[in-house]
Amino acid sequence: MAIDFSLTPEQRQLQLSARRFAADVLSGVGPAMQHLATPRERFQATRPMYEALVREGFMRRLVPQPFGGAGTGMIDMAIVTEEFYAVDVNVSLTMLANLLGLTPIFMAGSPAQQQQFISPFLQAHGAPLAALANSEPGGSANFAAPSPGEGTRTVARLEGDEWVIDGAKQWVSSATGWEGDGADVLSVVCRTDAPDAPHGSISIIAVPKGSQGIVTVRDLDALGHRGHLTPHFRLQGVRVPRDNLIGPVGGGQQIVEGSFTGTAALVGIMGVALMRAAFDFALNFAKTERRGGVLPIIEHQAVGYALADAKTKLEAARYLGWRACHAMDQMAPGGPELALQSKIFGSEAAVSVITRLMQVVGVDSYSHDLPLAGLLQDAIALPLFDGGNMGVRRRQLHGILKDDQYNSLTAAGTA
Repeated sequence: MAIDFSLTPEQRQLQLSARRFAADVLSGVGPAMQHLATPRERFQATRPMYEALVREGFMRRLVPQPFGGAGTGMIDMAIVTEEFYAVDVNVSLTMLANLLGLTPIFMAGSPAQQQQFISPFLQAHGAPLAALANSEPGGSANFAAPSPGEGTRTVARLEGDEWVIDGAKQWVSSATGWEGDGADVLSVVCRTDAPDAPHGSISIIAVPKGSQGIVTVRDLDALGHRGHLTPHFRLQGVRVPRDNLIGPVGGGQQIVEGSFTGTAALVGIMGVALMRAAFDFALNFAKTERRGGVLPIIEHQAVGYALADAKTKLEAARYLGWRACHAMDQMAPGGPELALQSKIFGSEAAVSVITRLMQVVGVDSYSHDLPLAGLLQDAIALPLFDGGNMGVRRRQLHGILKDDQYNSLTAAGTA
């Protein structure tokens, strides 16, 4: 067995091009939204950088090659994610959230749906957005719960040749679009036959931009990711053609779960990126600051050990994420387990590592004059979104472990 974590020449070139783009373009996101008061204003201020990302072809990398894009696998997406997220989380998350919104169409869309809804993401212009509308007010950890649980509360009913959708969603990335008229495609998770068991009642319906009845309640003012839009909105009698059903009626549960499995490992890599940014700052600080003493503070054992521990967790999270992405690319049996582990470990390591590095720097790190406070604000979201670690991801991992056929060596590829 050969184990090789080196990048191919093509992957190295991708890494360097993403790093240059982040330094040249994404570094401007923070200054552009710095003094803007509302979530909508901050989101709109990121649009020029987002459009530049589209022009540079990074959006096409979200779309796998079989669908006409330039996507060559999860490892390559992990490379881009780390380089982008280490510089700016806002445009990066807006871009990556499209993957979640499009995956139901990749998985179960008809050829006509794929042509209609994927096409805007293949162009080298514009600012297309896709979103998976799953989360609802009151939480969606039990979105598939049967009665007497509420589960998904958004409902859709057939009237002639149209689906009519009513309900409410929130924490859905970019769902209401740049101008409040909706994302280019909104993959809405809803109940199409409420009395049925979960496997027969949950469906996904594609809602295109401009559909009447998408009403913003408010744009959530989040702790971190300040330039990324996560609205609370209502679907009030939204009408779409019957053919906009993605997959079979009642087939939505498996599609939703499959979509979130694909993104889990990338959240772990987001944690890597934030740890990297925090570590680089703290290391330079420790090598240059004396804090009133004779020597730079890195000469103190406590500081050196804290930096060493931080770097160790960073590297462990990166290679777990890469391993998970590789397993997903290979459709290996241990891929889902590794993806969940990457999400849980990488996201929680980011919070603990950045907090520890703030202790290295001292009280000045509590001010936004230094970057660590903002990095911590962004990191806190990672264990909470894309399926919360407590309510969703550990439960999924628990389910894998409980399976009678589970083999603890499968994830390692040595079963």
